[in-house]
Amino acid sequence: MTSYKIHSARMAPAPSPLPTDMQDAIDAIMRGAPPLLLFTTMARDRRLFFKFFDSGLLDRGHLTIRQREIVIDRVTARCGAEYEWGVHVSAFAQKAALTEDQITSLVHGGPEDTCWDEPDRILLRLCDTLHRDCTIDDELWADLTAHHSEEAILELLMLAGTYRTVSYLVNSLRLPPEAGARRFPPR
Repeated sequence: MTSYKIHSARMAPAPSPLPTDMQDAIDAIMRGAPPLLLFTTMARDRRLFFKFFDSGLLDRGHLTIRQREIVIDRVTARCGAEYEWGVHVSAFAQKAALTEDQITSLVHGGPEDTCWDEPDRILLRLCDTLHRDCTIDDELWADLTAHHSEEAILELLMLAGTYRTVSYLVNSLRLPPEAGARRFPPR
């Protein structure tokens, strides 16, 4: 897992006030909470901001919130993206019914940990294999198809890739943790 000493962000967010359409896009996601630094930093460039926002996969799709959050949390943990991991665990872990043992396992453990059932283990294997190999073998594909529709598998692959990209952004920009966001659990 990559880590870095947190000082301050390498790039300042866009100045306030943001253009109305950008602010509306952020408000729709944040639902009254202050905007995330990632969002206001992306708002420095209109084209990139809307490309980023239009690629979001947090809507109701082919996955449950639990499946979605296991993938997001595992990918961001494997990438050492504590900023994004902390945002998601703080906002969604309870809704996704993730236990403290599972939250710790997402960062420091693996699919073999006893806190996971078989469908969850398959998701962890997917994330770990994609992280390591950028593809999946026939055995894992068979396991995925036994538990997920083809459309859900497409969404899982897109979700993992999207959050690897988000991890690149937050790590390279060295975004400091959001106020109140969880930090990686100690070993």
